[in-house]
Amino acid sequence: MDKQYCGYVSIIGKPNVGKSTIINSLLDKKVSITSRKSQTTRNNIIGFKTKKNKQMILIDTPGMHIKSQRTMNKILNKSAQSIIEDTDIILLVLQRLAFEKEDELIIQKIKNTNQKTICIINKIDQIEKKNKLLPFIEKLASFNLFDEILPISAKTKDGINQLEMLIMKYLPENRHIYSESDLMLMIDKDCEFMISELIREKIIRKLGDELPHDIFVEIDMFDEKNNLTEIHATIFVNRKSQKQIVIGSNGQILKSIGTEARIEVEKYLDKKVFLKTWVKVKKNWNTDSGFINSLGVGNNHESK
Repeated sequence: MDKQYCGYVSIIGKPNVGKSTIINSLLDKKVSITSRKSQTTRNNIIGFKTKKNKQMILIDTPGMHIKSQRTMNKILNKSAQSIIEDTDIILLVLQRLAFEKEDELIIQKIKNTNQKTICIINKIDQIEKKNKLLPFIEKLASFNLFDEILPISAKTKDGINQLEMLIMKYLPENRHIYSESDLMLMIDKDCEFMISELIREKIIRKLGDELPHDIFVEIDMFDEKNNLTEIHATIFVNRKSQKQIVIGSNGQILKSIGTEARIEVEKYLDKKVFLKTWVKVKKNWNTDSGFINSLGVGNNHESK
């Protein structure tokens, strides 16, 4: 039997550097929601890809706020940091030519690890003066920390194939954890989790900076029928004023969110969907660590 190679790959970095887009590009499917707002990802999304005798298992971590004291961010930081020691390969994501104090603090977190580490410079499509890229790479190389430094654009998929080859190159010799039959499995709770994330993505994209990340989405009903899947979802907000923002004048914002989310969920499930949404207020939910943990924030969710 040929040797098999398999390993866990964690994607880390500060918020909004494009980690979710990278994992979606590597897997050629949406397993993690994306938006221009930071702190979109709240769970470690696991996706896997197998090519011949090599299998990589990707983990998309929430953006790390090293010095943040907010309850939500403390939980997310703990979640992100805990997987660093449990993975075989670390992908540290920076954006454009920016290297800030927060990036340096994250580097301190991984300095004493033994894992293979690849530094990804994302969003190179936004760099106007490409001649500044080489000095930036030399600066990063001076840390003597990275096994590879790779400029990419996850949005345009420039460099994604090279990144995949690098990951496959550094996978340790292990038996594959997932088999082809796993691709046919869909666990209800994970399916519902992805649907709730798709709805939350549309809220974030629709409202932008009007609404802080004081929202979560809960699936109340998921009923699969022959030709139609009926889904009821509740959007919880932190304050009464936020409820009106999500609903909008004459319910137009909520209707638009529902329409865009339904289209996305139909693509995900590959079937017709009837989606009904409500908005409710749950005060101070994002400062209640017990309640946040009960939502599964910081947990792993597998994408088959």
